[in-house]
Amino acid sequence: MYGRGDGDGGGTGDHAAAGTATASGSGGKERSVAYKALMNGVSYMIPFVVVGGLLIAISLALGGHPQADGGLVIPDGSFWKHVNDVGVIGFTLMVPILSGYIAYAIGDRPALVPGMIGGWIANTGALYDSKAGAGFIGAIVTGFLAGYLVQWIKKVRVPKFVQPIMPIIVIPVVATTALGLFFIYVIGKPVAWVFTHLTGWLGGMTGSSAILLGAILGLMIAFDMGGPVNKTAFLFGAGLIASGNQTVMGMCAAAIPVMPLGQGLATLVRRRLYSEQERETGMAALFMGLFGISEGAIPFAAARPAQVIPANMLGGAAAGAVAGMTGVADAVPHGGPIVAVLGAVGGVPAFVLAVVIGAVVTALTTVTLVDLSERRKGGVAVAASPASGAGGESGESGKSGVVDEVVAVDELVAAGGARVTGVASETGVAGMAGGASGASAGATAAAVVGAAVGSSEAGGPEGSAGPEGPEGPEGSASPEGPEGPEVLSGYLTEETVKTELAADNKEAAIREMAELVAGTGRVTDVAELVRVALAREAQGTTGLGEEIAVPHAKTDAVNAPVVGFARSAEGIDWGSLDGTPARLVFLIAVPEAAAGDEHLRILALLSRKLMDADFRARLQEAANTEALLGVLGEIQ
Repeated sequence: MYGRGDGDGGGTGDHAAAGTATASGSGGKERSVAYKALMNGVSYMIPFVVVGGLLIAISLALGGHPQADGGLVIPDGSFWKHVNDVGVIGFTLMVPILSGYIAYAIGDRPALVPGMIGGWIANTGALYDSKAGAGFIGAIVTGFLAGYLVQWIKKVRVPKFVQPIMPIIVIPVVATTALGLFFIYVIGKPVAWVFTHLTGWLGGMTGSSAILLGAILGLMIAFDMGGPVNKTAFLFGAGLIASGNQTVMGMCAAAIPVMPLGQGLATLVRRRLYSEQERETGMAALFMGLFGISEGAIPFAAARPAQVIPANMLGGAAAGAVAGMTGVADAVPHGGPIVAVLGAVGGVPAFVLAVVIGAVVTALTTVTLVDLSERRKGGVAVAASPASGAGGESGESGKSGVVDEVVAVDELVAAGGARVTGVASETGVAGMAGGASGASAGATAAAVVGAAVGSSEAGGPEGSAGPEGPEGPEGSASPEGPEGPEVLSGYLTEETVKTELAADNKEAAIREMAELVAGTGRVTDVAELVRVALAREAQGTTGLGEEIAVPHAKTDAVNAPVVGFARSAEGIDWGSLDGTPARLVFLIAVPEAAAGDEHLRILALLSRKLMDADFRARLQEAANTEALLGVLGEIQ
């Protein structure tokens, strides 16, 4: 008589299924699910940030009228005022969109409404007696609260006649009401308290060192980009303009553009650390930074808060301190180079110097922290991944092993621009289902791969030699042996590279590549290797899109991990979700004993480079085996 209200119509959807599959595992997997949910929200938020920010900037540039005090005003009722209003709507929506799609990734469709309404409440300080909303940080909080609240409600046993209305009425209404009131009465009060007390604290510092005050204001401006801490500093500076003290606003004005300028600059300084979409967002952030729109950095801060927010704060503090030290003044409540161009800044050279120093500090700190984080996460991800299917027959791994593989392959597919959900069935067989996603979701998912699965510096599993070990796996040549440059810990060598496949279909290609890697002596049974690889294809295509295929097999038909690579000029129909034929094919074969950590590590190392369009292009253009090995040698 009783059931659970958790189907589609009551069940969890694709996002929740993936989350449920991994959340039951180790803590490392739980972190991965949370990161994917965060990135899902960021991917949907980015268009709102870009469109809103650029429309505001364009309307100010083309429709703004300079004022005597150096300000810029768009006349009411004008065409450009309407363009500005459209941009403001985009900015208003970006916070609830972030919250809603974080919730959606965790709790599926029933979580979308509470997530979005919760995000709107978080960003509307007037609802909880605060002059500033909680901003994007509040949206992240409400997104996760909404998602997990919905997941919890779904587990409640309800009468069967109630089940059909659970996902469309009961769950959204209950979750939205509970979350909204919780934020207003519980979370909102501390936000209002922070705003009030920070304002009072800043008021007591006006007589202190200008450098110290500038650094503190810069830290606050950069911290939450629109939240209570940022608004406290901004309104404090703006409020002193009327009293004749314009230097405090000058400190704020120098810090305001640092975050988008710094994050945009970071995507140019170390392009390999960012996906194509992130690089595009970086260009938009640079443009927004010129107009003092600090929200341009929010997508980066939301995606990598532990790295980006400290970098933003350091750069903001540097800019504020320099502005305080040099006595920069600002006559209008706005920031960025635009106010200097319009003549509202006193001490323009010092102002420009402060902005440049802050942006450079932010950019360099960001790329350093992101790079270090990826290295660390690579090691943690490998260590946390349990062996998959240990003791099982080839092609019959246990459910946890299947989930491990699905998570890794799912992320690789996402790097190609498709959203794919891997679901472990009751028999432990992985099903791959998905549909094409927008460029936004695909490119952002690509950024998840390196951080959530592993980086190129990840060490090997316990019991096997790492990338710098003196010996390769038992029965294999040393990575620095006569087989050529070390690629993928020596698993891919000159012997396992082919410039052109003769095969014109998937089965023939897998057979041809199995025979290729057999030349290393690591394959004991070519026919069995082919059978297992084809059985894996039957569960779901390994065609990742972007003309890439990564067939793989976990079988004792190989005595040590081996990786082969081959190109196809004409392309092979691999059933890729984006419809592109496979022209770059990697075959991964690992023994059952290495089917957990090492299998995932190899996938992670490949993913790091395959998401780079320039790397793929150079693989296509390499003239011979030696040139191919030179390019492949970048995979370490």
